[in-house]
Amino acid sequence: MGKYFGTDGFRGEANVDLTAEQAYKVGRFLGWYYGREHKANVVIGKDTRRSSYMLEDALSSGLTASGADVYLLHVTPTPSVSYVVRSENFDCGIMISASHNPYYDNGIKVINGNGYKLEAEVENRIEAYLDGEIGELPFATRENIGKTVDYSLGRHRYIGYLISLATRSFSNMKIGLDLANGSASTVAKGVFDTLGAKTYVINSDPNGTNINAGCGSTHIEGLQQFVVENGLDAGFAYDGDADRCLCVDENGRLLTGDAILYLCGSYMKERGELSNDTIVTTVMSNIGLYKALDAKNIRYEKTSVGDKYVYENMMNNGHCLGGEDSGHIIFSKHAVTGDGILTSLKIMEVMLEKKTKLSELVKELVIYPQLLKNVRVKDKEAAMKDEAVLKAVGQVEAELGENGRVLVRGSGTEPVVRVMAEAVSDAVCEEKVEKIVAVLRERGWVVS
Repeated sequence: MGKYFGTDGFRGEANVDLTAEQAYKVGRFLGWYYGREHKANVVIGKDTRRSSYMLEDALSSGLTASGADVYLLHVTPTPSVSYVVRSENFDCGIMISASHNPYYDNGIKVINGNGYKLEAEVENRIEAYLDGEIGELPFATRENIGKTVDYSLGRHRYIGYLISLATRSFSNMKIGLDLANGSASTVAKGVFDTLGAKTYVINSDPNGTNINAGCGSTHIEGLQQFVVENGLDAGFAYDGDADRCLCVDENGRLLTGDAILYLCGSYMKERGELSNDTIVTTVMSNIGLYKALDAKNIRYEKTSVGDKYVYENMMNNGHCLGGEDSGHIIFSKHAVTGDGILTSLKIMEVMLEKKTKLSELVKELVIYPQLLKNVRVKDKEAAMKDEAVLKAVGQVEAELGENGRVLVRGSGTEPVVRVMAEAVSDAVCEEKVEKIVAVLRERGWVVS
């Protein structure tokens, strides 16, 4: 984990933790780094946050000052940047977004020439430049100064690509979309309309400060009610940059990433399309998913939290489906990162090909109750290595046996220890989590 770049880019409150000056310097470094042997070409997308425009200008200034040409996709989903980079041979791409965070946060996600997240080695060099550990970089001059280009065409090509993946018309399907007042507002409705769905949309009027505000994949209750009230066949909710998707069935029941992995994985196995009969999950996936996959003779592998780790496992082992319960789902045949709109299209494919309602497709999946508590501590690494804490975790694991599990891990971005339990009831979850939190408190690690 770097000083600035975490598991999902350089993220923080705009002009507090992530400033325009820092964005300019990131652009300066990337323009120089990719332009050492030729004129660099970089594509930039952004979400709908007020600060995204400021950071776009700062990045563009830094890139062009170093000699790079910059192609602007404007407001667009993160996966569209990945698609354009790898399909049109850009040196790298940049997405300006803090994903599901509040509007006042923002982030810089750098995507390499293969359409995937930037290598840690390059991130470390950017950080060294930000901290003044690398000397000043040369400026481009005269005809070598870079330019910016309106590249809305790239986003339109991405839309065309999504439409081309549909196996059937969506006619006669009534679909709800919660666009989170974010990046999906430029893409999702057009895709579903073109495919013939009767599309019902909420939270599609971004104003710079309402992204993720009580809507989208982090506030699913609005879509649940909307689907039931309008008698829809399904609903899909995206986050601010549309790289994740959660689903609601016709009864208003939530299908998280685990349910989506089960739904799509079972369908792909039936069709002989699930490579190695294996799904890649993170350690946060529910024990109910694993029991349901066992019943289908589908294998699974677990990675650390973060879609970058999921994708690394998929590529290293030849798997084609993986994701997180939060809704980052990767279909490696079609994309190299999570893509919320693509995920919703794949769910539609299962429904249409099997001619079955969503509720029926997941009826055999039983999700165990889960409780997660975030505990702010003085030192997360030391707290998790404390012998008394480890002993308490071991006791809880023994008490739960095969009917649950416990997971204690540190946050990737905050001084927080996350304590999670799954069990047969909410009461048991509360009891087991509190047992571990009590030990953290007794040992003096908790910050009140």
